[in-house]
Amino acid sequence: MLGLAGGLAWVLLASSLFEARSVEVLGVQEIPAEVVRMVAAVPLGTPMLRLDTTAIEARVAALPRVASARVRCSVDGTVQIQVTERTPVAVVRRDSAMHLIDATGTDYETVPNAPPGLPELQVPKVGPGDARTAAALRVLTAIPGWLRVQVRSITATSPADVVLQLDNGRTGTSREVRWGDPGQVERKAAVLGPLLTQPGKIYDVSSPALPTIA
Repeated sequence: MLGLAGGLAWVLLASSLFEARSVEVLGVQEIPAEVVRMVAAVPLGTPMLRLDTTAIEARVAALPRVASARVRCSVDGTVQIQVTERTPVAVVRRDSAMHLIDATGTDYETVPNAPPGLPELQVPKVGPGDARTAAALRVLTAIPGWLRVQVRSITATSPADVVLQLDNGRTGTSREVRWGDPGQVERKAAVLGPLLTQPGKIYDVSSPALPTIA
């Protein structure tokens, strides 16, 4: 029994039968797979059981555009790195550049121009730990698609004071939606839909039981 156990341990920990032979990168769209392989720095030739998969995941996750990384080892010697890229939901204007912001409030990339369809986030301090950022992005990611495509900017002077600036619509005049706190998204959206068919500049649904138009 001891000999069998020792032989099995040798096969798994030292034999070339179960060593890392190749790296496969999955899930990337914007990040070149070769960049992920380089950053992952998987020591090929190392027995699978000796691979520090946690360290590999941490190195890949450190890439600004990566939201998360998961490493799996196959018996055929393939090390699979499953990457989840960050998805921009808004932009922040700083100096002459635009910064891409994901749903967590992370500023992860600078671009010269805002991608089409992304609203501008306007809060004093953007970041995952900022309550105003979190409130604005909770609203932005929760509202229905028909409303989200009309949002040109979103502001929050406090976590309970989120305001949406919509496109000019058919009348050519600017429209402001005073959303309030991030709660009651479905109810507020249901109330706002009919309101937007009425003329006005300011639509207040912060209290959906008592909406107003000004």
